Amino acid sequence: MAKIAILVEKIYEDLELQYPRLRLREAGHRVDIIGPKAGETYIGKHGYPQKAEKAARDVRAADYQLIVIPGGSSPDHMRRDEGMVRLVREAAALKMPMAAICHGPWMLCSTDALRGRRCTSYMSIIDDVVNAGGQWVDEECVVDGPIITSRCPEDLPAFSNAILQLVNEGKAQGTKGKPIAPEWAKPRSR
Repeated sequence: MAKIAILVEKIYEDLELQYPRLRLREAGHRVDIIGPKAGETYIGKHGYPQKAEKAARDVRAADYQLIVIPGGSSPDHMRRDEGMVRLVREAAALKMPMAAICHGPWMLCSTDALRGRRCTSYMSIIDDVVNAGGQWVDEECVVDGPIITSRCPEDLPAFSNAILQLVNEGKAQGTKGKPIAPEWAKPRSR
């Protein structure tokens, strides 16, 4: 069983948070919803409420095997909270797996996680991704090292399958067949 963090902030893309959350829980993994404030309820783009179970300032990246970053407008709000940014920067420094969909790579742009990596995102943030050093491609799911990215809700099956492959088998395959090394998926001690 892996321990996974899914980030939340207001105006998140409902399916991009709920679909991976439910698939991961179905597979028996522990999923913590992390927001700027513990106990705060954040409303999704389509009105679905999601309560943050923990505050970003109270957790460490090393407590998790993977961080999932949904899109919508929430990453723009996440980047305004130092605790959320610190958590993603810690994960990037540890080279731990992170999965970002749609506008989710905006959070990765606040780190060095995309530098030199093939990745994708929603088309409106291509310039941000490229300026952060990413090599943007138009594919439904891209796995490059510890980074999994997808473009939009229609890509959720491929995105979630890559996440599940990573946490269930210790590796994931992207559309170009680049595997994630198993040691990146091993549980980290506190």
